[in-house]
Amino acid sequence: MAFHVEGLVAIVVFYLAILAVGIWAAWKTKNTGSEGDRSEAIIVGGRDIGLLVGGFTMTATWVGGGYINGTAEAVYVPDYGLAWAQAPIGYSLSLILGGLFFAKPMRSKGYVTMLDPFQQLYGKRMGGLLFIPALMGEMFWAAAIFSALGATISVIIDINVNISVIISALIATMYTLVGGVYSVAYTDVVQLFCIFLGLWISVPFAMSHPAVTDIGLTAVHQVYQAPWLGSVNSLDIYTWLDNFFLLTLGGIPWQAYFQRVLSSSSATYAQVLSFLAAFGCLVMAIPAVLIGAIGASTAWNQTEYGVPDPKSKKEADMILPIVLQYLCPVYISFFGLGAVSAAVMSSADSSILSASSMFARNIYQLSFRQNASDREIVWVMRITVLLFGASATAMALLASSVYGLWYLSSDLVYIIIFPQLLCVLFIKGTNTYGAIAGYLFGLVLRITGGEPYLYLQPLIYYPGWYQDDNNLYIQRFPFKTLAMLTSFVTNVIVSYLAKYLFESGTLPPKLDFLDAVVARYSREHMDKATLVKSDNIVLNELAPVNPRHSLTLSSTFTNKEAFNYVDSSPELSNTEDN
Repeated sequence: MAFHVEGLVAIVVFYLAILAVGIWAAWKTKNTGSEGDRSEAIIVGGRDIGLLVGGFTMTATWVGGGYINGTAEAVYVPDYGLAWAQAPIGYSLSLILGGLFFAKPMRSKGYVTMLDPFQQLYGKRMGGLLFIPALMGEMFWAAAIFSALGATISVIIDINVNISVIISALIATMYTLVGGVYSVAYTDVVQLFCIFLGLWISVPFAMSHPAVTDIGLTAVHQVYQAPWLGSVNSLDIYTWLDNFFLLTLGGIPWQAYFQRVLSSSSATYAQVLSFLAAFGCLVMAIPAVLIGAIGASTAWNQTEYGVPDPKSKKEADMILPIVLQYLCPVYISFFGLGAVSAAVMSSADSSILSASSMFARNIYQLSFRQNASDREIVWVMRITVLLFGASATAMALLASSVYGLWYLSSDLVYIIIFPQLLCVLFIKGTNTYGAIAGYLFGLVLRITGGEPYLYLQPLIYYPGWYQDDNNLYIQRFPFKTLAMLTSFVTNVIVSYLAKYLFESGTLPPKLDFLDAVVARYSREHMDKATLVKSDNIVLNELAPVNPRHSLTLSSTFTNKEAFNYVDSSPELSNTEDN
């Protein structure tokens, strides 16, 4: 592959534009918040992100390199096709469900991170346990994006893929490091425009290439490969449903999503942003689907790419940059590829910031250093941004399939965190004992089900399993959803069982070693009187929420504006008197 100066220039121009916007946003952040809440300003800004910027940044949270490259790959691969490109519909539905049921209670309480309600109700130990799958999910997600970025750049210019990934990761980490959520939000706006313009300008030229057959014909008829619409046979329907629920429900409990929710100016705005982002995800998937269809409709032996075709060369994950490179005029190709290269960072920076935010606040500050100064927390965030950025980059260099990493990143979040989030927000009476039991049951069921992508053989063989050509055991049974439901039911049953055993006197209070039932006020449970219940959520959602920044664990989660009729509640009144 020849070195393309035009491609290098396009990448440099787009990267400089992204970096300039990120630095400008970092300067803007300095004027936000007081000296005492600099760390909170980095995480959620001034809680003043409006509809325009908020809609773009929440859309860009999902629409990054993994989204567009993975969708094009799924449509192109003959064994899958459009029928298996579930991400656009799945993540759009997750945003709708998030807006309908989760955005309002989370924003109304004035939380700073997604883990706050878990630590409030279940204690700091459980918050630490839930940080593990949340961190792994964010890292897998960022790794998938950097992997897609390396694939794109390697098509544009003939440089080492590792170098291109590392340089791109450094740029994304740099503006995230200095600007926090503001840099991420404003660069997301630019990156989303880059994706939209770059892809839509390229699609007509690629579609009109002489080697491309009408995609309407190849959608239903086999020309060069199986029809790109794809199909779901009766044996795979449960696998399809399992993956679909994983994307839809597993797409909700992400810090990257709730960071936008908690940064919005009101709870109602947080809901509207979710709905706007759902529409944006669908719109942005259209050109990726078309490019995948074009790849499946191309006689590659009539192009400069030659033979064999991309899937035979095991380059199906690079089909989007390959189509832009070989089926478009040179300047259109470089414009599209340069725009997409810069834009694929739009989700990676969010994941890196999300991981560092949760660690600095929920692990470092609330679990170990409650009296840490705000300056100390800011430095912890900066160090962890570098560490997590480096970790995601290292994983990206080992990735073999964008879509595989994509599903894997949602697995742990779906099975472990989603049922815990349901319980902490909507099931009154759950406690730490149930949370730990649900966590362990879900984790064990998931691991024993096996994972072909990691060559992990199953210990439990569910009905419908089979062995593929690589001697890997494939589960057709929807065991991931079973693990999620088991985790949820176990949490509720064990919580109520523990509550009954302690309150009835069957078990002595000294056995309540987690202080989850007997002890109403403990150091482990932060602000025990302030539980997330529907009867203490502000009804006037347009009222701004300004959480108090304090160095004490109890007041960290206390937001007096988030309660109705405080004086009429003896429990809350007694707590305030104390």
